[in-house]
Amino acid sequence: MAADEDEYVFDETTGEWRPAGDIAASAGASRPEVRDAAGNVLADGDSVTLIKDLKVKGANQTLKQGTIIRSIRLTDNEQEIDCRHDTIKGLVLRTEFVRKR
Repeated sequence: MAADEDEYVFDETTGEWRPAGDIAASAGASRPEVRDAAGNVLADGDSVTLIKDLKVKGANQTLKQGTIIRSIRLTDNEQEIDCRHDTIKGLVLRTEFVRKR
């Protein structure tokens, strides 16, 4: 008997103990598709362009339309992406304001 068959993990969504292999298989399938303003599918590491001027809260700065953001990271929320700009670290953008390059 393999070690994976003996391991069980508590699944918080269903409230029951399930085999670790089942949890790992369903984790990849549960991630929703993230789409930009034009409907293109986004993935980790993609570059996007802003389609609107955006005021950045807390940084007292405005990102202009056409600004390129490189190496985005997807979040659990399908309407938000994590990214980094040269002057702003820890930036979170809504997908409705970006277009894939």
